[in-house]
Amino acid sequence: MNAPEARIRQEDLQQRLQATLHAQREDFLREGEVSAATRQDRIDRGIAALVRHQERFVEALDSDFSCRPREVTLLTDVAAAITPLRHARKHLDRWMRPERRPTMFPLNLLGGRSRIEYQPLGVVGVISPWNFPVYLTFGPLAGVLAAGNRAMIKPSEYTPATAEVMAELVAEAWDETEVAIFSGGPEVGRAFSGLPFDHLLFTGATSVGRHIMAAAAQNLVPVTLELGGKSPVIISRSADIEQSLERIMLGKTLNAGQICLAPDYLMVPEEKLDEVIAAATRSVNAMYPRLLDNPEYSSIINQRHFERLQGYLQEAAERGVTTIPINPAGEDFAQQQGTWKIPPTLIPHPPEDLQLMQDELFGPLLPIRTYRDFEETLRYVNAHARPLAAYYFGEDRNEEAAVLRRTTSGGVCINDVIMHIMQEELPFGGVGASGMGVYHGEAGFRTFSHAKSIYRQVKLNVGKLGGMLPPYGDKTEKTIRMQIGK
Repeated sequence: MNAPEARIRQEDLQQRLQATLHAQREDFLREGEVSAATRQDRIDRGIAALVRHQERFVEALDSDFSCRPREVTLLTDVAAAITPLRHARKHLDRWMRPERRPTMFPLNLLGGRSRIEYQPLGVVGVISPWNFPVYLTFGPLAGVLAAGNRAMIKPSEYTPATAEVMAELVAEAWDETEVAIFSGGPEVGRAFSGLPFDHLLFTGATSVGRHIMAAAAQNLVPVTLELGGKSPVIISRSADIEQSLERIMLGKTLNAGQICLAPDYLMVPEEKLDEVIAAATRSVNAMYPRLLDNPEYSSIINQRHFERLQGYLQEAAERGVTTIPINPAGEDFAQQQGTWKIPPTLIPHPPEDLQLMQDELFGPLLPIRTYRDFEETLRYVNAHARPLAAYYFGEDRNEEAAVLRRTTSGGVCINDVIMHIMQEELPFGGVGASGMGVYHGEAGFRTFSHAKSIYRQVKLNVGKLGGMLPPYGDKTEKTIRMQIGK
């Protein structure tokens, strides 16, 4: 494609995006107040379409990943998307109720009343990632639609088969003035992120999040950024090692570790390192007696990410760092055809300057650091960017309290990993480099609503009564003394 053709295509894309945004906003304004029944109907249509298309998503994600287990897709994408939609439908009547707020003295005594009403923002943009494309597209719609908004969606180009099914689902379930979807590569993403939405939700890498925020800032669009980071796992001397590693390795091998909340590195007591490695190995062996030809073990999404992960391992090998691949059947991963699988690999004692200790791994690699004194773990976590999650395994209440109160992360699990994302009444989001803003459940409804403050004044002229009107005099001074104090 030559330069003039590319420019025409980009202009056409911009026009289509702008036209859809304009149509959604105009229809939103024509609609006026969005009733609970209308919101519930829109949610119901989404749930029904997800149920109808569930097996198509299984096939599409297996194709996009080259190997994605049916059970993983149904549990972590389809069911995970339906759950927040049903939760929002059930509770939105309560969420929509105006909230009475106390009125300050003396206006409360004179009859003044204060309240908050939650009003839809308008049109919300949703940019979703490739690792859980169904869940991270339709899950956020629970809050968006419950709040009475319209939505425009940009799915990842890394999962084209899934995006195609999503496009059919969206067209089937909603009018384009309610929900619209735009598939495509980076050029679509750039144009999409520059639209003057009323709110923009982005889920993806921190590096891309910076560009999204910069583009949104041109139109002063408020953003919710769900990013990632290196989520630490602190294993206490009081922890049940076998049980802990069973849960940790499930979180690390699910979707081949391609999860924003996956454990990124372990911190274990130095005398328990061998025990931890043995327990991790037993856990993987029990879940996956074989890996390469096992349809229950996911592939890396594509060659680019496969080579990125292999690059981390190659650097470690060149530096003489020990790596421990857990390969129960002793399969030759160099001979795989059509997949990009990597065995779960432990990296004990990694030097701090290795690239795998700098980047979010997003794969089945697991560095293991050791410590002598528990304080070392807190210092290490606090010396790095704030992660999306932190995990503590153990029964020591003082240590648990120290992790909760002296470290900062988007969320925390005690004696498990990842599971907090399944709790709809817990706000989900990052902090610092791992993101900003929250959604899920009522928190999502609030994020995608405008909390409008409303004060109703009494018939009495309060300003005159309080000496607030010029010319100022004794009443004014009395009011000032009452406010400031003697």
